[in-house]
Amino acid sequence: MRIKLIEELPMASSAELYQLSWVIDQLLADPRRIVQARSELHTGQRVQYFNWEDGKLRAAVVVSMKDRRVTVLDEAARAHFTVPYGALMPVDQSQPAAQGQAHTASAPQRAEPTPPPEIARREDFRVGSRVSFTDQNLQHRVGLIVRINQRTATLDCDGQTWRVGFGLLRRVVDAAP
Repeated sequence: MRIKLIEELPMASSAELYQLSWVIDQLLADPRRIVQARSELHTGQRVQYFNWEDGKLRAAVVVSMKDRRVTVLDEAARAHFTVPYGALMPVDQSQPAAQGQAHTASAPQRAEPTPPPEIARREDFRVGSRVSFTDQNLQHRVGLIVRINQRTATLDCDGQTWRVGFGLLRRVVDAAP
């Protein structure tokens, strides 16, 4: 975050801070961000989460993932916490474990974050299109669209019928000559 903006926050009015809080909540609840975060996580993965009570990053392991929140096992407290996806940072597995300590300002800078992927819309798909999606068990599925509904597409995946929202679908492009 820009340091100049942070330095000016204490001088903002309560109404301006409340408005900023609302904007941040809306950005964090964006389905594109949640889909992007879910794609980078898996059960059993080591992460750090932002603890709202003390304002520190804590080491944890992902226990389960729901639509908008993740349950983690805090390694130090040996307790389960449910946090939003925006509160998590995956731990780089190539680095040794930090033993419960948060990254400090002396840690190497991370690469610029990539913007969340665009959400596919109904107009982006046709009957007969080959698409892929990740099911509720985080299994990758590929199938053909057999029907376009108002909010979902009906797919045939290996003899099974699935109804999937357009925002969860990805086009499959055959690279065969």
